[in-house]
Amino acid sequence: QVQLVESGGGLVQAGGALRLSCTASGDTFSNYAVGWFRQSPGKEREFVALISFTGTNTHYGDFVKGRFTISRDNAKNTVYLQMNSLEPEDTGVYQCNAVLSGGSDTYWGQGTQVTVSS
Repeated sequence: QVQLVESGGGLVQAGGALRLSCTASGDTFSNYAVGWFRQSPGKEREFVALISFTGTNTHYGDFVKGRFTISRDNAKNTVYLQMNSLEPEDTGVYQCNAVLSGGSDTYWGQGTQVTVSS
């Protein structure tokens, strides 16, 4: 199994940027595809971005529109989410999710709060 810890959240003005990190410990990190999800008050959890085991393939939610970039450094057991041109609608708790190859196991971090002021 793997343990995930997110960091990098905070308060930023609209138009600003943040870089979130998801750092793993435990199992071999490259065995996991990793995604970011977010949940805003009163809304369901929403898919943000996904990166494959080696980082070759990425996928984003429709709302991202080129503003966010997901990347990973398996040597550091870390996945990053660079968020630019932030909007108040991006406010929420951002969590990372790791899925073991074959999909048999999935793990969640505790989340990091992102607040974008107008």
